[in-house]
Amino acid sequence: MKTSASILLSELQQRSSQHLEYAQTLLEKAERELNFRNSQDSWSSLECLEHLNRYGNFYIPEIINRIDGSKISPKDTFKPGILGNYFAKSMLPKENLNKMKTLKIMNPIHSQLNKTVIEKFISQQKQLLSLLEKAQNIDLEKTKTSISISKLIKLKLGDTFRFVIYHNERHIEQIKRILTS
Repeated sequence: MKTSASILLSELQQRSSQHLEYAQTLLEKAERELNFRNSQDSWSSLECLEHLNRYGNFYIPEIINRIDGSKISPKDTFKPGILGNYFAKSMLPKENLNKMKTLKIMNPIHSQLNKTVIEKFISQQKQLLSLLEKAQNIDLEKTKTSISISKLIKLKLGDTFRFVIYHNERHIEQIKRILTS
C-alpha cells in the first residue's frame, strides 16, 4: 500500500489535532469523574491518558532524535514496512476491540492521578503536531526509529507515527466509553 507522504502526514495531523481538542474538553470534567473505573481491573480515563503519556515519554524523544539526525530528503510516497504496518493497524480502534496486554511499566492501573495527566497529554500532542510538520522535510521510509519493547527492532518513521497516533486514538475511544458508562 503505497501512499502519498504528504497525505499521510496531513491525515495524522488531523487525527492528532482531534486528540488534542478532545483532551482539552477533559479539563472541564471533575477529577472524580476522570478517576472513575468500570471495574476494579479496568482503567479510568486518567489512567488511559497516563498510559499514553508513558508511551509518549519514549516515542517523542526518539522521534525528535531521528528527525534531527536525518539528512535524507523527503520522498513523495510512503510504503509501510511489514512489521510497522502490522503494529499500526493493530492499534486502530475496531467495533469489537481486542484487548491487549501492556508492559508492566506502561500500566498505570491504580495510580493516584489528577488533571496534570491531561495537561501532559496536551503538551505531547502539540509536540507530535510539530514533529509531523518537521517530518515533511525528511524521508519517512529511510528514517528509522527504535520501538519501546526493543531497541534492536527499527520501524520506518512513517510507521512509528502511525503506531503512536493510532494507539492514542484507540485509548481516546476507550475514554469516551468510560465516560458514557
